[in-house]
Amino acid sequence: MLKVLEILATLYPEPTTMLNHNNPFELLVATILSAQCTDERVNLITAELFPAFPTPEDLAKAGFEEVASKIKSAGLWKTKAANLIKTAQILVSEHDSIVPQTREELEALPGVGRKTANVVMSNAFKIPAIAVDTHVFRVANRIGLANATNTYQTELQLMDKIPKELWNDAHHWLILHGRALCRARNPLCEKCPLQNYCNHYQADQAII
Repeated sequence: MLKVLEILATLYPEPTTMLNHNNPFELLVATILSAQCTDERVNLITAELFPAFPTPEDLAKAGFEEVASKIKSAGLWKTKAANLIKTAQILVSEHDSIVPQTREELEALPGVGRKTANVVMSNAFKIPAIAVDTHVFRVANRIGLANATNTYQTELQLMDKIPKELWNDAHHWLILHGRALCRARNPLCEKCPLQNYCNHYQADQAII
């Protein structure tokens, strides 16, 4: 398992989120928007959204249509617009306009689930956390770092197997590997340096 992590670290040095942001508030907003939406699309949206609403106070005072008009290219835009405004209002009224750092406080915000909370904790505050998205779930279970049926089980198994000091980098390694080689459809197994350690690849070879 450590060898797998060593290879991933070599493949993807200095990994970080692909969501453009300059502060924890912007990352929180971008991550809420990223549900069922690509990072590339979110970055296009936030390039217009952030200048219009640069602070929680600005977003808290915004009207629904004003926010919705800027995020309509995102999936579930109506729900996200309402959640963004409500989240900003809670940040202003309950957190002095500062993004909280604990999972419990983050998950209490509208539109924030465990994965989003982990993304913010990990990237904004450097708190060890593993955010399991579709890429992390797929890659971890394919190569054998996890053997789970859902994202929560996958997260717990990864936390158990991966040294805590590597959690923040590890989930980025798995995301990047899922995008580059271990794709959902037609994974590029023949080009993958994890062949010798990958359960999925070894099972396919056994069939052949």
